[in-house]
Amino acid sequence: MGGIERRERRSGRLARRKRSRRNSQFGKAELARVEALLREEWSPEQVAGYLRRLGELSISHETIYRHVWRDRKKGGSLYLHLRCAQKQCRKRYGRHDSRGRLAGKRSIAERPAAVEGRRQLGHWEIDTVMGQSLGASSDCILTLVERKSGDVMIGKLRARTVEQASKATLALMRRHPGKFRTITSDNGTEFHGYAQIEKASDVKFYFATPHHSWERGTNENANGLIRQYLPKGQSMTSLTQSQCDAIANHLNNRPRKRHEYKTPNECFTRH
Repeated sequence: MGGIERRERRSGRLARRKRSRRNSQFGKAELARVEALLREEWSPEQVAGYLRRLGELSISHETIYRHVWRDRKKGGSLYLHLRCAQKQCRKRYGRHDSRGRLAGKRSIAERPAAVEGRRQLGHWEIDTVMGQSLGASSDCILTLVERKSGDVMIGKLRARTVEQASKATLALMRRHPGKFRTITSDNGTEFHGYAQIEKASDVKFYFATPHHSWERGTNENANGLIRQYLPKGQSMTSLTQSQCDAIANHLNNRPRKRHEYKTPNECFTRH
């Protein structure tokens, strides 16, 4: 009898396993919806959270990952849309800041507390992102990210110069009049024209501590997302402003976990 009972228990376990959620299959239409969002460069967690928020589909990000890896084994390309951050960290201990210095710059330590707490819309971080190494091509982009909503704007630069950076910054700011209170940048010399920007608007410029990238974490994260579209080392010579706007639009319409899977665009326009 003992052997029969063991076989019955084993048979019951196998039956339950077959019926379990872990092995159930979502329908073709449901998986097609998931795949469409993955191809928009959304992460599995963003896809799962967004579909759950809409009440459209209850699927875990782990299940989506398993689907992606099964697709890869079959020769599919879904995995190519997953985020792969391969940044090389460089030690900077004891390094001298050799970039240009400018007297009178306003330190990040003077920035209002409301900026740090993300309690107010209108506080931005700014940076430039290079394509090929200097000497190969001078074309690059300027990025502006709003701290509270995560809304991003991208401007094309022919060169990383004061003139180009100031001109692009003012052009992007004119797209959202009244929604700029402060801008925080790193110590790149391209932002030494900040006084011109302040004079042309009501914005105040602040500068982060040299080599303290975490003080502009919102911008650093956004730049990492942009690298999905503009990989490091890729020439930006043929990149157009229209393409920059398309990339920003993609990013601004991705749901974010910190916004309970609302998009930066929803959060920005709501305020």
